[in-house]
Parts: sequence; structure tokens; C-alpha cells
Amino acid sequence: MTENSKKPRIVVLNTRAANVHSVEKALRKVGADPIVTSDPAELETADAAVLPGVGASDAVMTALKNLDMLEPIKEFAASGKPLLCVCVGLQVLFESSEEGELPGLGLVDGNVQLIPNGMTDELGSAMKVPHMGWNEVQFTDDETERNPMFKGIPQGSHFYFVHSYRCVPDQQAEIAASTNYGVEICAAVARGNVVGTQFHPEKSGDVGLQIYKNFLDLASTTANN
Repeated sequence: MTENSKKPRIVVLNTRAANVHSVEKALRKVGADPIVTSDPAELETADAAVLPGVGASDAVMTALKNLDMLEPIKEFAASGKPLLCVCVGLQVLFESSEEGELPGLGLVDGNVQLIPNGMTDELGSAMKVPHMGWNEVQFTDDETERNPMFKGIPQGSHFYFVHSYRCVPDQQAEIAASTNYGVEICAAVARGNVVGTQFHPEKSGDVGLQIYKNFLDLASTTANN
């Protein structure tokens, strides 16, 4: 961000079904000044937005409906401004989930499925669900061809996961990164300005902070165009 450029207006959507404070802290660490809000009017004037989530997808969708956020999020996604969705925030981008009964936002074609039980690792040990802890992530594209949200991150970096369900996009081209936990897990999706990560960047050390730094850079471009 240049000296005369406007600081971007970044909102973190508080559905009360996410640890928004860790996201807010990560954004502040990379130089952003985020606004944590449950007010859809704040989203309308934002340059970029983050939709975090933990727990169950139905709880997030119910919260979004009760807060009158459903249509504003869809309109924001259509605006071309950066929208970053984390963990369950990623899962509710899809059309449906085996976890619950409510439809998702439908911003990405595909569904969300339970990670299979009964898998074993290379040593024959049982792999527990949820998938919890650090795991290696492989990006689909070379750095020069990746979505700008993932620039500057080495191939094979480790990120922190906590989830029992996995996203299955209809379009393979929208899988930005994957990891393996007995079965291939979609670690990130990218559909233009809408990016989602199954892992938690805010809990993933320097490589996670790089994603938030890239997000801030994209928000700065939006704010000053």
C-alpha cells in the first residue's frame, strides 16, 4: 500500500458461530484494521470480507439467515471484491452438506461429504475423524498461475486443520489446493474473487499470515480503484 493510498475497509462477519477474534488478530498482525460485525450494512460498504466458521454448517446458515446476511453475501461475492471463507465458512459456499439439512449459499457448485471412517495410514494405524492437526498442502497450480491469495507460499507447506467433512467441487479447476488424509481433501477452492480454505490460516503460523497479507493487498487494490 502506497503512502497516499486509502486503507481498505475489511469486515469480518460475526455469525456467532466462529472464532472471529483469532481472524481479527491475524489481520491486524499483517497491518489491516478489520471491522468485526454482524450488520449487513457494513458488508455493503466493505472493500473485502472474511467469512469464518466453526462447528456445524446449519448453525452458520441459520445465523446468516437470522442476521439478514444471505443475500448481501451473495451480492458481495458477485461484486468482484475479495471474499475469503475459512473452514465451515468454506463449506457453506457449496450447495449442500451431508452434515445438515439446510442448503448452502450455492456460490460454488458441489457438495460437502463426511470424511470416511475406518481409514488407516501407511503404518496401518487408524486415522481418526475429525481430521485435526497439521497437514501438508499441495497447490494445484505453479505460483505464477495461482490465485493471488496464495502467492509466496511454498509448495508442500503445512497448515492447521480441524474438520470432519470435506468439500467436493463439481469443477476440478476450482480446487486450488489439496491435502491427503486417507482420502484426498480439498484444502482450498478459488472461484475468481471468492476463495475458501478448509484449513485455518490464522492458526497456521507464517504461511497462514501470508494468506492474510495477500488478502490485505487485494483489498488495498479494491479500495484504491
